[in-house]
Amino acid sequence: MDKAHSSSPRPTFKRALRRINMTSVIVTMTLIWLLLCVASIVTLKQYAQKNLELTAATMTHSLEAALVFTDDAAAAETLAALGQQGQFSAAEVRDNNQNVIASWRYNEQENDDKLGDFISHWLFPFPIAQPVWHSGEIIGEVRLTARDSLISHFIWLSLAVLTGSLLLASGIAILLTRHLHRGMVEALQNITEVVHDVRTNRNFSRRVSEERIEEFHNFAQDFNSLLDEMEEWQLRLQAKNAQLLRTALHDPLTGLANRAAFRSSISALMNDNSARSSSALLFLDGDNFKFVNDTWGHAAGDRVLIEVARRLAEFGGNRHIPYRLGGDEFAVVLYGVHSDYEVQRISAALSQEFNRPFDLHNGHLVSMTLSMGYALTWEHASAEKLQELADRNMYRAKHQRSERLIK
Repeated sequence: MDKAHSSSPRPTFKRALRRINMTSVIVTMTLIWLLLCVASIVTLKQYAQKNLELTAATMTHSLEAALVFTDDAAAAETLAALGQQGQFSAAEVRDNNQNVIASWRYNEQENDDKLGDFISHWLFPFPIAQPVWHSGEIIGEVRLTARDSLISHFIWLSLAVLTGSLLLASGIAILLTRHLHRGMVEALQNITEVVHDVRTNRNFSRRVSEERIEEFHNFAQDFNSLLDEMEEWQLRLQAKNAQLLRTALHDPLTGLANRAAFRSSISALMNDNSARSSSALLFLDGDNFKFVNDTWGHAAGDRVLIEVARRLAEFGGNRHIPYRLGGDEFAVVLYGVHSDYEVQRISAALSQEFNRPFDLHNGHLVSMTLSMGYALTWEHASAEKLQELADRNMYRAKHQRSERLIK
């Protein structure tokens, strides 16, 4: 049951607000409609009773002579004449002894409005009785019953007008509240879009715009302040991570990429068929670096290493990448080479860079040579075999150099 509940779509704030608005308008207008209907019918009842009493009072003057002279025909004629005007549905004229001397009734066959008949009997449960006076004495009475059709027609007309007016008012109220809610919905949508962008895309540069509603405005300011702190924290973290990454992948003395970066680059190179078909690995090792350290100290040795790294970087430019593997061991990855001859030519040119002496900044100059060995990437299937051959060739060159110096 919890899963079904969680999987059901949640309504948006705009839809929820509209639902609340529609519910409140419908309930409010329905209650108003009921109250106005009751008030209108009660008012109508009082008005109809007064109007029927006035009609009966007017009829007493016309029937006074008929009662005095006991003229039944004249009384019946008067009732019929007034009844045809539609003021009442039934009428009786009685004398002091409650004897009916004349009566009139609307044709009941033409009246099939059951609801109107019900309303009429509810409004007028009893006929209206009005005494007939002559010379200050009561000589009889007139009894009138209201006409159903007139009452029901008036009630239906009143209810129709009332219902139409309330429907129009409801529509206007709904449109007005939607217009007034638009600013609040847009403000909340703006805030949620910024929050979603920050959470999903880590876009801490987004900010919530100023809002007209005080609570939303305060929330936007506080949230923007929080974003400022988060953005600053993110920038510091990125800078720190970049520094850590540089420290992890670069030699702190020479600034060249270190052994970890070298291993990563060689692995990527050997997995790239296109780059592996036109690259080579060159290993370099200092021949007399120990002599420099032992003679002038480690500070002088560090200066030599820094200068070696600078010459390697200048020689390689943006094409060939140098690495310091440790101590006086270096490596250069050559890119864009396609033959053994081309690699040898580059190695010879690189050797010329170290013919110039190194300034130890202590009044002394020293010569430093490097033994080199290379391996072609397209001749090897793994990074281990590639490095093994380059290292073997480098030590072979160092051994040959040592033999030449002995001779």
